[in-house]
Amino acid sequence: MTKLLDRAIEAARELPAEMQDEIAGILLRLIGEDGPVYQLTPEEEADLKEALAEAKRGEFATEDEVRAVFAKYGLQDVPEA
Repeated sequence: MTKLLDRAIEAARELPAEMQDEIAGILLRLIGEDGPVYQLTPEEEADLKEALAEAKRGEFATEDEVRAVFAKYGLQDVPEA
């Protein structure tokens, strides 16, 4: 297992059980273990392309924006990089 995947799994262990199950389901669908490999809808594909273009331009969420999303979902504060 890579260090990044191990880190993601460790972080997921801290989440509530229903969120862990949701993450597990997503992972299984992505690798094709729980049905066919996930196929993006045209809307998802367009969103992904735009997100990649934003990242390439250096357009990222501010720390305050990330904290707001974390707070909205009752998650812990933004982890240190």
